[in-house]
Amino acid sequence: MNSYRDLIVWKVAVDLAVDCYSATKAFPNSEVYGMTSQIRRSSVSIAANIAEGHGRENTGSFIQFLRIAQGSLKELETHLIVSGKIGLMVEVEVARLLKQADEIGKMLHSMIRSLQQRT
Repeated sequence: MNSYRDLIVWKVAVDLAVDCYSATKAFPNSEVYGMTSQIRRSSVSIAANIAEGHGRENTGSFIQFLRIAQGSLKELETHLIVSGKIGLMVEVEVARLLKQADEIGKMLHSMIRSLQQRT
């Protein structure tokens, strides 16, 4: 593997970020600096941390950045749940995005475990 762009987990994380951008387009203007920004930033942070960690070319650093990506994923999940509860997003959309997040979480966990076993 030569690039972080070859990682499936990075690709699906980018897809999740794109989906989050689409989902927040309908949010009211009053949320532009609130939930819209929080969801967009945390979703992009997942893929960005995967890429940054890969670029460090050090397994320990990569694992640390994958853990940071996991944290951003949990942050995103929380923002999505709150958005559903306060009526910014319909529950079906929240569930769809959370399902994507769950899959990414599993992939990150597996990747961390695999990298730890190599060190």
